[in-house]
Amino acid sequence: MIKKLVIVLVYLVIILAASSNTLVFAQNIKTASENMHIPSNYTKSSAITHHFALVNGIRLHYVIAGHGKPVVLLHGWPETWYEWRHVIPSLAKNYTVIAPDLPGLGDSSKPVSGYDGKTVADDIYKLVTQLGFRQIFLVGHDWGGQVAYSYAAAHPNDVGRLVILEMPLPGIALAQVNITPGGGLWWISFHLVPNLPEKLVAGKERLYLSWFYDHAYNKTAINGADVTEYVKHYSAPGGMHAGFEYYRAIFDDISQNKQYAKTKLTMPVLALGGDHSFGNLIINSIRTVANNVRGGVVPNSSHWIPEEQPDFLIKMLENFFAGNTTNTSN
Repeated sequence: MIKKLVIVLVYLVIILAASSNTLVFAQNIKTASENMHIPSNYTKSSAITHHFALVNGIRLHYVIAGHGKPVVLLHGWPETWYEWRHVIPSLAKNYTVIAPDLPGLGDSSKPVSGYDGKTVADDIYKLVTQLGFRQIFLVGHDWGGQVAYSYAAAHPNDVGRLVILEMPLPGIALAQVNITPGGGLWWISFHLVPNLPEKLVAGKERLYLSWFYDHAYNKTAINGADVTEYVKHYSAPGGMHAGFEYYRAIFDDISQNKQYAKTKLTMPVLALGGDHSFGNLIINSIRTVANNVRGGVVPNSSHWIPEEQPDFLIKMLENFFAGNTTNTSN
């Protein structure tokens, strides 16, 4: 009898401990959501809400808005979910829009490792599954494009339509743009150096990151308040390091992409490059890894398409998701 009583008491303690941990986690999520910073220059909408989810041991922050078929938007570097601020309200009229901060970036926690496309894609896939969705429309910009490709290659039946913006995939097209008279993508080699970039940019994050934003063709696309929003996250402890880790995983991405490319994607793919950036390289390279590709060049835009030409992008996405013609004029 005593043994049975002891077993019951131990069982109750375990249940209470688990419940306590769950409650603490839920309370932390509530507190973090309540304290979530909404940039002052952003048009607030009650339809857009902030949340956290525990995925593969990572606390992922994401925003969600709207109702309908799920559309997942994956940002690039050096940005956060906030790069989609002009796109989300329009898409949310007809779709459930989910825009996470990638692991290590924004308000998501910073894992020690796991920044390669395959691993991050699995994190996003688990998030989508937790939210109760299976087949999605998937959009990726910059490193988000690498993650989107990895996701689609690993789960081809769960991606109804794929969009790649301004991302020459490592191992597929990236080497074609690394050497130019203007210095090429010099920051890739810089970011690959272990630990040194973190030390050199410490305390100068705004100066360093602004160099990239300042190269926007549309000079009003990313203003001072927007830069402040991005720098706030990347200047936080571990912020720059996590961003650099995406570059340091590039050789894993190359190996993974070459393996993925052995089987071409069959879902419809929209590939877009800015006319003052990668241009037609994006669609031409994606055609080597997918069978059903359309798209082209976004006029009057450099790398930051969602911010430089949001109306053009929204129209392209809406047409693409609806199954309409989506080739650009170029």
